[in-house]
Amino acid sequence: MTELLRALAIPRLVGTPNHAQVRKRLKHELTARGFAVEEHAFAGRPSRMLFGTPPVVHGVNLIGQRPRRAGSPLGSGRPAVRPSVWLAAHYDSKGQPISMATRIVGSAAAVLGAAATLVALAVGWSVVPALVVLALGLGVLAGNRVTDRSPGALDNATGLVAILAILDALPRSADVGVLFLDAEEFGLVGARALVTDRAALLEGAAVINFNSLDDRGGCIAFLHRPGPVGRAVATELGAFQGRWLPVIVDGIALARRGGPVRECVTIMKGDWKTARVVHTPLDRVERLTLEGMRQVVKGVARALASP
Repeated sequence: MTELLRALAIPRLVGTPNHAQVRKRLKHELTARGFAVEEHAFAGRPSRMLFGTPPVVHGVNLIGQRPRRAGSPLGSGRPAVRPSVWLAAHYDSKGQPISMATRIVGSAAAVLGAAATLVALAVGWSVVPALVVLALGLGVLAGNRVTDRSPGALDNATGLVAILAILDALPRSADVGVLFLDAEEFGLVGARALVTDRAALLEGAAVINFNSLDDRGGCIAFLHRPGPVGRAVATELGAFQGRWLPVIVDGIALARRGGPVRECVTIMKGDWKTARVVHTPLDRVERLTLEGMRQVVKGVARALASP
């Protein structure tokens, strides 16, 4: 799996040659495991919180299902009834001049500064300290530019490799499909497009989304829409379970209110030092042993194999 991680962990901003190369490799890996792969092309606007982005992002989601023939368990015919469980991970990467940890601090300072300014105005206190905090927060966020300078080994090549390893650990008859989502780093553009364009695929299904599986830190289950599959996975992993976390992941878009999915959970693993690496040139293969990813793979495979 380390060799596969090296092949995937290259700077792969949406629309670059490396991005297309990684997509091609992922299609190959799914096909080799007996999946029919559909490309879902889309276009959407990137997040307004990012600077240096094009007005419209064009991407391609990969949808993998094992085909079946009538009267046989597996074959090369049309896909069977949609899977009841989807394994999802985004395959694009991005670099930024500031790490995720710095952005979290900057966002917190901006929110705190804005709230303190309103309070100070309401009660007649000096607004200077609050404005200083607000300015510091906004100054940090102003560095939220997009580059192509991060290999994205942790975020999110580990999630991609984890899904392929889970497929290898499950029987071929397992009722699972795969979603390799695109343009997550531009503001969940691919996930939002999938929910809009292909809602029938997700109708009544459970989604397990993987994003950044570090060797260090504990497992985290971000329960966007709680359900038995997500809770079983969280229990197997001994994960901290939360309904709100200060991170932006595809599960938020996949589980949006009124959407088609029955339940959705995002699995992460790491700590504060992990957040200091994400989106920086330090997010390299060399810092990973993949032991954390293997722990997640074993736990998720056990949960999915249980009746």
